[in-house]
Amino acid sequence: MRKLLVIIILLVIIGVILLGMMSFEEPEYKTGYESGAYSVRFYDERIVVQTAVGIGDSGFGKLFNYISGANNESLKIDMTTPVTESESGGEIVMQFYLPAKFNKSNVPIPTDDRVEISVIKAGYFAVARYSGRSTDKNFYEHLDKLKSELTKDEVAILGPSIKATYNGPFTPPQLRRNEAMYPIEWKD
Repeated sequence: MRKLLVIIILLVIIGVILLGMMSFEEPEYKTGYESGAYSVRFYDERIVVQTAVGIGDSGFGKLFNYISGANNESLKIDMTTPVTESESGGEIVMQFYLPAKFNKSNVPIPTDDRVEISVIKAGYFAVARYSGRSTDKNFYEHLDKLKSELTKDEVAILGPSIKATYNGPFTPPQLRRNEAMYPIEWKD
């Protein structure tokens, strides 16, 4: 079963690459500030599907199954970007943002009890954008720079860091879009 899932995921990724650079829905935001090192974005409340990531498990397969119909409505849901990872309670949590048409009252319920629906509250986020592979080393390099700039600018960080990935693993590194993010306190 696991091998079949890996093959299906690989075929989907290869299909996306062969179709070219596809445009996926992203959460809308308003940019409130930009510097050379980071931007500040305001995001409205967003609905996500998420799962805790175990050792040797990216969580991607569980979330992909949900959007492929492993929900109480057997509904196929369009893939969106980014895919995010953050730390919560000592665990890494992977999230897929759901399309904007979903809200608390119409979102399908996961059939896998390891997958849950969650709401990300509206708020400000400091974001550092970078290209290259989505490795931990690359992420933490950019996250450290972001944290240093926020400290220098006396911007309060309100929660754990977020790793946001926008492209599949077969996208050439120089064409990849990644982001290091922090929820922050910001006054317009």
